[in-house]
Amino acid sequence: MVDSIGEGLDAALRGAFTRPIPKSASAQMRYLVKQHKGSTAQVALLLGISQRTVERYVKDQIKRPRPALAQALADQVRKRWQPQIRQQAIKRAATSSGLMVDVRARFGFTAAPGTTDDARLRHLTLPLPPEHAARLLTARQAGASEAELRQAAAEALGDVYFRDAGRRAHGLEVELADLEHIEFDL
Repeated sequence: MVDSIGEGLDAALRGAFTRPIPKSASAQMRYLVKQHKGSTAQVALLLGISQRTVERYVKDQIKRPRPALAQALADQVRKRWQPQIRQQAIKRAATSSGLMVDVRARFGFTAAPGTTDDARLRHLTLPLPPEHAARLLTARQAGASEAELRQAAAEALGDVYFRDAGRRAHGLEVELADLEHIEFDL
């Protein structure tokens, strides 16, 4: 279970991978060096370690990284792993299949006078159509902040669940707060 929209989208895209990331630290380090066109200096800067340490991992002279480095190394490899598969999954979700979302959060509303706008905790599981999936996924790829992703998700959930694609609750603005968990599936 994840509690941020960015992590949830990343986890959904990882589900599309056809192969697991390399397991050993030296294999992960070699992959990162290859992705940076052989520059051990860039990988060292990326991971916050010395260039010589990167070289020692590449030559398999160091086998076990400290836990923080192991996590950073795996995260950087996951970000770059199977870019074509990732792009195909994004294209498929943005054009035909959309995203399935499972969210538990407090939803508040800005609505017409006389209606309740008190936030309530809700658990929703519903499909987001391709146009909303495209907006979320392209925003994540462009490096949108968590606040921007939360706003885009609130608008998507507001349109799909609360406004029913324009058939009811016209003018209802949905606010997403107190996100307990969110999961996406392609």
